[in-house]
Amino acid sequence: MQLQDRRTPCVGICSTTYGDLICRGCKRFAHEIVSWNGYTVQQRGRIWQRLEQLRDGCIEAHLTIFDESRLRDHGAGTAVPPGVSLLPGGSLLSVAYESLSQAPPEVSLDMLGIRALDPTHTARSRLREAIDQEFYRRSVAHYERNFKTSLA
Repeated sequence: MQLQDRRTPCVGICSTTYGDLICRGCKRFAHEIVSWNGYTVQQRGRIWQRLEQLRDGCIEAHLTIFDESRLRDHGAGTAVPPGVSLLPGGSLLSVAYESLSQAPPEVSLDMLGIRALDPTHTARSRLREAIDQEFYRRSVAHYERNFKTSLA
């Protein structure tokens, strides 16, 4: 199953409902959310790919996987969306990302085979939050570079 086979990247209540130009959950742009059902499979695929590239870049900027077998063992029960990766290595990054919030509380980063690149991010929740914040910042930058128009 490929990414574009999933119905939508939505993760819950959309912050564009409250005026955001970029959803704080799924990181799609407001115009993409509104037009999603009218997009072709190829158009959706390009959006999925952009989201995945931005997310994976953020994951790689914040953590390193030092033991793939530990991560795979703990990730077996992780709810990673089917067909989550179009990019090489992306599925393991997805497992790392999802494990930050889904692994039982007693499971440490070390037990997952993950090491935070910032020594202040020792808690899984703090590391996941840092990745999400960077993902949002990169999405905003992408939107401003490609879609924002000047009023002047």
